[in-house]
Amino acid sequence: MDRYQVVCASGTLRNGLPDGAPITHFDHRWTDGGVDAAAGFTGAHVLHLAVAACVLNDLYHEAATLGIPLDGVRVDAEGAFDDNWASTGITYRVEVDSPADSERIKDLIAIVDRVAEIPRALRAGAPVTRVR
Repeated sequence: MDRYQVVCASGTLRNGLPDGAPITHFDHRWTDGGVDAAAGFTGAHVLHLAVAACVLNDLYHEAATLGIPLDGVRVDAEGAFDDNWASTGITYRVEVDSPADSERIKDLIAIVDRVAEIPRALRAGAPVTRVR
């Protein structure tokens, strides 16, 4: 079973994106250099990219609220699908470069895990309806 991996990275953690993956650059209001995303263009990649991008964005948003400086953020997300193309789940990992205390960063990541909209919607099972 194939795994569909994506990476979103900003600031000091933009270097070291996976070799061979197409990289797209996005402007971002909370980062001077924007965000680089390494992902293929399939529905699976885009779904996982939505998770990674949402988590990265919310890390900056919540850090600003809490007064935590962020020098760089990297979020890796991946998942797979069964034979009927139902997701078998999505996992993500967060790396943060910050001069803040490691406990504050740990708390920041926990807050974002609770509030990030895309992961919350997927966990709740959002209906998807085609309209005519």
